[in-house]
Amino acid sequence: MTINCNGRLIDLTQPKVMGILNVTPNSFFDGGRYSDENAILQQAEKMLFEGATFIDIGAYSSKPNAEYVSEEEEMERLIPIVKLLVREFPEIILSIDTFRSAVAQNAIEAGAAIINDISAGSLDDTMMQTVAKLKVPYIMMHMKGTPKTMQSLTQYDDIIKEIMLYFAQKISEARRFGINDVIVDPGFGFAKTTAQNFEVLQKSALFKMLDVPILAGLSRKSMIYKTLNATPKEALNGTTVLNTLALTNGANILRVHDVKEAMETIALFEAFQNTIWN
Repeated sequence: MTINCNGRLIDLTQPKVMGILNVTPNSFFDGGRYSDENAILQQAEKMLFEGATFIDIGAYSSKPNAEYVSEEEEMERLIPIVKLLVREFPEIILSIDTFRSAVAQNAIEAGAAIINDISAGSLDDTMMQTVAKLKVPYIMMHMKGTPKTMQSLTQYDDIIKEIMLYFAQKISEARRFGINDVIVDPGFGFAKTTAQNFEVLQKSALFKMLDVPILAGLSRKSMIYKTLNATPKEALNGTTVLNTLALTNGANILRVHDVKEAMETIALFEAFQNTIWN
């Protein structure tokens, strides 16, 4: 199971880590922390040193009720950072967290390698066509509505069945456009209650039937800190526990704020797996 990132084949049969680098002033965990070039470069270098295969950059917060950011502002925040990171770290594999095709186009032209779309094309009718033309991997997440409305859209008759049908339709659409490398993200925290998030995690091995890589984005999410009556800052241990469960259910990529701890989680999980099979 491989994906092609700027001509490099990345093998996802061994789980990989995607480090999160938010350049928004209002991210739920690290908003505003990486607002100047030195801080951005230091954090990127740290994540790469700790073992991140990918770094995911977002310039538009997707937290619940996040305020609107224009396409122009998103690009003004994002594109200079993409160029900076590619210049300073030529081997870096950048994923771009955006639902806008124009932002995707400009970011890939600036040196990024992957598009990570929280809407799977639902918020921009030309996104899949653009990704196909760019010939880059496409991460499609499950969400209903928009970040502003999603928390009111948590009604499901059978949440797993509905997510599976959603992905089957989205993958089919992506294939029709000619997108070769598709990755699915169940969308923990997006249009789901805490109980629904845990149900999706519990049954996430079923997503392997889609025959595409699976990304788990659990890092410091509200399903952790609300369950523990804590804060995002106090949710690292809980993140490690849920990442372990995600790996057990077949996750290929862990999208995290804390790369070192995620790499250790994968190392211990693989040692455990190798003991079982040997």
